[in-house]
Amino acid sequence: MTTPRPIVCSSRVLAAVLATGTLLTTAACSSTDNSASAGSKTADAAVERALAAQTESPTSTPTSPSPMSPSPTSSPTSELGETGARNALITEADIEDNWTQVDDPRGWRDSLLIGQVDVAAFLEGKSDASKCQRLIDSLYDETLLGRPSGASALNGFQEGDSRLLYQVAAYQKADLDESMKWLRSLPDTCDQFTLTGGDTGERTVQVTEMSLPEEGDARQGLTVTVKGTSGNEPVTLTLDVAVVQIGANAITVTNGGTGGADHDTTSAAVEQGTQRLQEALAGRTPQPTPSGVE
Repeated sequence: MTTPRPIVCSSRVLAAVLATGTLLTTAACSSTDNSASAGSKTADAAVERALAAQTESPTSTPTSPSPMSPSPTSSPTSELGETGARNALITEADIEDNWTQVDDPRGWRDSLLIGQVDVAAFLEGKSDASKCQRLIDSLYDETLLGRPSGASALNGFQEGDSRLLYQVAAYQKADLDESMKWLRSLPDTCDQFTLTGGDTGERTVQVTEMSLPEEGDARQGLTVTVKGTSGNEPVTLTLDVAVVQIGANAITVTNGGTGGADHDTTSAAVEQGTQRLQEALAGRTPQPTPSGVE
């Protein structure tokens, strides 16, 4: 009578077989009448086939995240087009009060009369500091953040002796980042300076930081105060300048006048404007009257 030979499996083979969850003991094990090397090769081949089948099987189920895990927040990725830029502009309802939208605010930099003050002439002057000059030259203009590289839209509003200029535009991301860096530096580098030249004599300019709602990817708020004379009368022009960046896009608000600047209006424009731009970048059309505004 022939004595049955025992089945021998190495611990490495058994571990691999158990890891795949497949019962391969017959294929993976060798009888003792084979040489040790032959049994090892056979077991290795069997394990490799089992691992390959486990990995490539079309019926394998991918691991799903736990339902309790928070979903990642996706940011808008659509490119801003001309229609989207126009749709992202705020409306009179966004800033409440008695603001009235004007027909053509693009000419404000060249000719803007508030009461008896020619604001365009009042802001015309020279500063010794180039960073400060750039700010003065771009107030009530479309170039505060540089020339847009893509879509751009603009509108303006008036209420008494105040004017609000609002812009939505797309830029080169690197250029926009640099412009935001420049804006952040102004409360320190241009905290107070003098404008000379023009028809209104010397004017003193002060730049202070203004807090903004936590909107967008980055933001910067400034309050610019210009003091001088116009028509031999003392004049103080106060303007809020607010910028919110979303990717390579930004909204820009210039709000104020000879009667001061309403910070609440600036904040409302920032909040509602950011929401509208995000909707436009997501490919949706913002509601004509944003929710939450009465």
